[in-house]
Amino acid sequence: MPDLKAADKPQHFVFALVEEFSHMAFSCAVDPLRIANLISGRELYTWSFASLDGETATSSNTSVTLTHHRFQDIPKCDYLFVLSGINMQRMDHTVLLNSLRRIDRTSQTKIGALCSGAYILVLAGFLNGKKAAVHWEYHDSFQENFPEVNLVRNVFVGDEKYTTASGGTATADLMLHLIERDHGYDLAVAVADQMVYNSVRDATSEQKVSLQSRNGMRNKHLTRAIELMRDSLEDPISPTLIANEIGISTRQLERLFGKYLNTSPKKYFLEMRLDRARHLLLQTEMSIVEVAMACGFQSPGHFSRVYRINFGVTPMCQKVRLGQH
Repeated sequence: MPDLKAADKPQHFVFALVEEFSHMAFSCAVDPLRIANLISGRELYTWSFASLDGETATSSNTSVTLTHHRFQDIPKCDYLFVLSGINMQRMDHTVLLNSLRRIDRTSQTKIGALCSGAYILVLAGFLNGKKAAVHWEYHDSFQENFPEVNLVRNVFVGDEKYTTASGGTATADLMLHLIERDHGYDLAVAVADQMVYNSVRDATSEQKVSLQSRNGMRNKHLTRAIELMRDSLEDPISPTLIANEIGISTRQLERLFGKYLNTSPKKYFLEMRLDRARHLLLQTEMSIVEVAMACGFQSPGHFSRVYRINFGVTPMCQKVRLGQH
């Protein structure tokens, strides 16, 4: 049974919808709250929507959502999330910014942002010196324009004063995190199960995108090197052998990974193996020894150490958390 904490009244969420907002992030934000109410049999959460005119907001896929409030009339609430999408840099956010600053100054409302919404929070002056997550597509421009923000590649940042999520299904991860924090792990798991969402990520998980999308180009040597790594997860090969296989020097291989991925071949390969290990732990009944062997770790002890360093939890604790003993 879900561990439901006593509450005098439901928590109210307001979503400030900026024109051309991400509809996927919107759905992933609202539906977990609805499902939490459904499963618990109680009204744990309520929600409403705000837009510039207080009537409608149009998403980037042209879906039109009816809204309840104008930006300047956002009511008292527990959480206020700014949700934007494409082209938010070209828009005038003056009305929303004034409202955000007033709410931040005069209330206890927890303010956050979804998808590219962190861009608006930084314009409001909220994110200087703080961690923030934003959709990977905006990382380069965000770092260039706002170096004072500690931008991370995590799927979400849930424990700073201002909560941020990188968009898409990362929004569901954040909402499940909030549900767990408010009403317990069992309810969060039950909501995830109802969503058929089996790969729930915590805040330490990084956004993963294809090599071509991340770099906006194709580099055949780098692509081939990563293919070789992916094909040898159970029996890892050295950077030297990879370089020989694709016909370049080890030093050239190091430069490619440094230039395009800001890492080394050795570290990238290790993270790839650890990601696979995490997926196996979360999604299969394989033992820790079996997972270690399947991901190229000859020693379960060594596997446990590097796993804990990377994910902040041991493989055994990951299994126990999932109820897999």
